Amino acid sequence: MQYYQQIQKAVDYIERNLQKEIGMRDIASSASFSPFHFQRLFLAISGFTVQEYIRKRRLTEAARLLSDSDEGILKVALAYQYHSQEAFTRAFESYFGMTPGKYRKKNQAFASQPPISFLDDLGRKDQEFEMGKPEIIHKNRIRIIGCEYQTNLNEGRHYRDIPGFYDEFGRNGRYLHLPDRLAPDMVYGVSCRFQDDGGFSFIVGEEAGECAEVPDGQYIKFDLPEGKYAEFKAYGPAWNIQKMRDFIYGVWLPHSNYDRGEGPDFEVTDVRNSTFPEDMRIKIFIPLS
Repeated sequence: MQYYQQIQKAVDYIERNLQKEIGMRDIASSASFSPFHFQRLFLAISGFTVQEYIRKRRLTEAARLLSDSDEGILKVALAYQYHSQEAFTRAFESYFGMTPGKYRKKNQAFASQPPISFLDDLGRKDQEFEMGKPEIIHKNRIRIIGCEYQTNLNEGRHYRDIPGFYDEFGRNGRYLHLPDRLAPDMVYGVSCRFQDDGGFSFIVGEEAGECAEVPDGQYIKFDLPEGKYAEFKAYGPAWNIQKMRDFIYGVWLPHSNYDRGEGPDFEVTDVRNSTFPEDMRIKIFIPLS
């Protein structure tokens, strides 16, 4: 439950600093999270990115100031961290459907983003989606050889990118060049190398023997660390898999008695027994401390 309280501290920090330049590290630090983990939790629980929330809150407060005062548009733009009136006008028009000048003349309420309260979610159990309880297991170190791709949490880019990474890996026969394949029907997807700006690496590959040599080209080796993991069975249509990932971070983890440990998340697809896209057989592993 303290996850929601911690994230609320970050929301309150954002609210106090809408008219200041704020970095993701400072926001996450106010909630005692790493920048990447904070962004992932925020997205899973709220449905939008931290950057999107800040942008909407700033534009909402800028619109309020335009309506309630005679401040010049440039001064309002600068107050809410836009470096030019032109940039502010583009963002404002994209959000409200009209320029700041027209908005001021209309003098009526439009759609806006109020401050959100994560404390409202303290007792929430996801009404739209449920998945089985995970099994808490210990896993030994696993060596993966595969291909590394880059994506980002911002604007939900990873939702679009990750299916394409699997497609590229399979369509181009990358798996055919993997050495010492210990489980050829099991494809790993590893989220790792997390960055403060929301960027991360996604490795698609297979388990390999300890002495396997990495092929030339795009291939790399990556060791999944030994440790305690929550193992979730994500069975069903492909379009539900991302919902399952969001459920894990947005509902299960905050309501569990566990903290996420250091290290990568990973998922394992049973290729032989999966039928894309109607019936996937995937296990998702989250490290626990």
